[in-house]
Amino acid sequence: MSSPVKRRKKNDYNGTSQPVRSLDYFFAKQKANTTRAVAEAKQSANASLLKEEKSSVQDTRSLTDEEFARKLQDEWNKERRKQDAGSSNDCFHEDHKTSAGGVATNKSELPIKLDSATPPLERPQSTFPKQKHTLSLQSTAAEEDTACASVPFDESSLEFEPSKYIPDLQNQWASDGGHATYALLTRCFMLVNSTTSRIKIVDTLVNFLRAIIEGDPESLLPAVWLATNAISPPYIDLELGLGGSAISKALKKVYGLDNTGLKTLYNKYGDAGDVAFEAKKRQSFTLRKPMPLTIKSVFESLKKIANSKGHGSVETKQRIVERLLQDARGAEESRYIVRTLVQHLRIGAVKTTMLIALSRAFMVSRPSNADFEIYDIKCLAKLKKEELAEIYAQKEEIVKACFARRPNYNDLVPALLEIGVCNELLLRCDLALHIPLRPMLGSITRDLGEMLTKLQGRDFSCEYKYDGQRAQVHCDEKGKVTIFSRHLEVMTDKYPDLVSFVPKMRGESVSSFILEGEVVAIDRESGELRPFQTLANRARKDVVIASVIIDVCLFAFDLMYLNGHALLDCPFRERRGLLRSLFVEIPRHFTWVKSLDATSADVEAVQTFFKGATESKCEGIMVKVLDNLPNLDLLNEVDNMEDDLVREHTTPKKKGKNVKSKTKSKTISGDAEKEEPKPSRRKALLSTYEPDKRLDSWLKVKKDYNTSADTLDLIPIGGFYGQGRKSKWWSPILLAVRNAETGSLEAVTKCMSGFTDKFYQANREKYNKDDPENANVLPEKPHYVDYNGGGGWPDVWFEPQEVWEVAFADITLSPTYTAAIGLVSEERGLSTRFPRFLKVREDKGIDEATEAAELAAMYKKQETRAPTKSEVMKKEGD
Repeated sequence: MSSPVKRRKKNDYNGTSQPVRSLDYFFAKQKANTTRAVAEAKQSANASLLKEEKSSVQDTRSLTDEEFARKLQDEWNKERRKQDAGSSNDCFHEDHKTSAGGVATNKSELPIKLDSATPPLERPQSTFPKQKHTLSLQSTAAEEDTACASVPFDESSLEFEPSKYIPDLQNQWASDGGHATYALLTRCFMLVNSTTSRIKIVDTLVNFLRAIIEGDPESLLPAVWLATNAISPPYIDLELGLGGSAISKALKKVYGLDNTGLKTLYNKYGDAGDVAFEAKKRQSFTLRKPMPLTIKSVFESLKKIANSKGHGSVETKQRIVERLLQDARGAEESRYIVRTLVQHLRIGAVKTTMLIALSRAFMVSRPSNADFEIYDIKCLAKLKKEELAEIYAQKEEIVKACFARRPNYNDLVPALLEIGVCNELLLRCDLALHIPLRPMLGSITRDLGEMLTKLQGRDFSCEYKYDGQRAQVHCDEKGKVTIFSRHLEVMTDKYPDLVSFVPKMRGESVSSFILEGEVVAIDRESGELRPFQTLANRARKDVVIASVIIDVCLFAFDLMYLNGHALLDCPFRERRGLLRSLFVEIPRHFTWVKSLDATSADVEAVQTFFKGATESKCEGIMVKVLDNLPNLDLLNEVDNMEDDLVREHTTPKKKGKNVKSKTKSKTISGDAEKEEPKPSRRKALLSTYEPDKRLDSWLKVKKDYNTSADTLDLIPIGGFYGQGRKSKWWSPILLAVRNAETGSLEAVTKCMSGFTDKFYQANREKYNKDDPENANVLPEKPHYVDYNGGGGWPDVWFEPQEVWEVAFADITLSPTYTAAIGLVSEERGLSTRFPRFLKVREDKGIDEATEAAELAAMYKKQETRAPTKSEVMKKEGD
């Protein structure tokens, strides 16, 4: 039998069309039942858990922060005990997160630590040792700088001894990085803010500065900048550039506020610092331990904010602001951090106060590595009041003079730390090219008669006061030009055409100079001067000469620096002579101010000159003493005239008073033995250039000071919080005219001049927004007030009920105010320059206030009409 042949396997299988059932088919029903059961079990567990969590959340909402913290501590202690007992579930897994107080964090961080500042309740005891990376619910008041809080900065500066407190302070600072903490500066701010006494404020600053000078000299410069509410001088373009939204976002994120809560606090307190103070107080605990702020670190953070530019800078600034708020220890630190960020410190310590404090502090304190001479404070305390005041005045004058010549604490403070207050300091901080000095200022007189009375017996020069922008021009040997405004801001880019011809006006013997003048808009063809409003239409940055449509002329009036030498101590006659003899006049580009030399006897000539100035579209005249010494011939004439007047008015009328009258006449006329001259007659008026001083050796008589000037009857409709010492009052005040046709009140200007402190106080009480029953205050802008908010929204709206008489210089077109819009311009309303409050018109009601049509008519009639930008461009095109 043959063996069977093995059949070859073929790939020709054709399966059946019916589906093949797998094992899953047979167990599907059983599996479905099991899955359903598991799902129902999970759903039930989740519902139970959700209910439990919801119940827990509801319970915690009624708990205080401390009670909630203790509850979490107990729960975590129980979990930890289970883990120690051998539980297989790790309840401290790193990926598991919990939320306490709305902040998510890793639960791997161990239990809550209640700091010693909490009330003396029974504390939960942990049965296990502490480990790294622990979750600590910290009190916001924890580990505050208690050493700073005990320093009596507000005591007399002649009694304060820094050496008593510096060891404890340095021990505290050692744990915080070795530098003075921001808490010390906050302590100073609090004490300064708590008093209105100028003596107390100066003493507090002096004592604080002494503690820094002897304890941590490296922190002195940042402390001075922070206390003066600045981070750089005006001529260096370094600004924080923070908007209100950045502060609001940080407050909401760091302190757990929502929009409603933040708005409520703002409406109640009106100050960003006070809002931060209240929000920080309510935040009893935080999951992040604050890093102690130091004076240096705060200042460096501010500089980082200011230097943050370009893409991503907004986020960078936001992070820095949030970190500062997070690290603020205590509500007071939060208050002053925010006030610093919004650049509204409100401690009443201005620049002059800081300079006085610096001079007095360095009189009695010095760093450990310095060896300059200082006074023994015990010896100073024994001096008479007059003797002490004389010593103080001498040192203060040196420091003020240095800062006026070199207005930068980065130059002044390091020099003080090295050599103290001495005459050498004046050499260290002398004039320098491309660093502006503070301009000298003129005192105000109401009319020509008052001016002539003040300058009796003196030779003086009357100058046109042009309606332009004051400019300080620097030029070095290489021809580099820098132009500064009266507020020391750089405006070189604004006047490229002026920069181009400045080197050309130097004479052959002039290499470098600093001069002062007025930049005025001018018509090149006719030489006609244009008003300030025209100059204001000129672009401020990145101006190209080819695009200039408003030409300017520089009218020079003083020379302060020439070929490397300062001329400040030279008489005005000499400085003016050098200016006019060594510089080259360029018609309608560069020239000198028009002037008239006169004396108090030349009344008619001065009056004619003043009239010519006003007719030439100038603001008025400046009157400057020419020489340091008075004119003896003029003094003798004045004495003789006064003697005649005295004799005439002291003629005895009653027999019983003959002797007394004769004696009085004899004494005044100089017939008696040597009598002291009247201070008003022989007052010392120096003709030197005194930076940053307002003296009677320079007097200004402006046309708006004339008693015959027009006035407006305006209605106060709103107030803004003041700054500095006016922070508790309304200043400025928003004023309006009435529109007789529509019945609306149209905003016209803000006024902050002419008020007395007594009036400010009464006005604040009358319009007290904190009193809910005060009918003089409105909750919001009324519908009948027309104001676009271009100048900022008032902090309080007044119920219109008063009429105030207001003086002004000129009426101008304004994009901010809506008064008389459509009557003169379809796009701009009218406003006033230099408004000054005169009095309350109690004899007038608001229906008798100045109408918009009257304002428009006054604008059209005034001598200097401001052309619009389109008119200027059209004229240039023609």
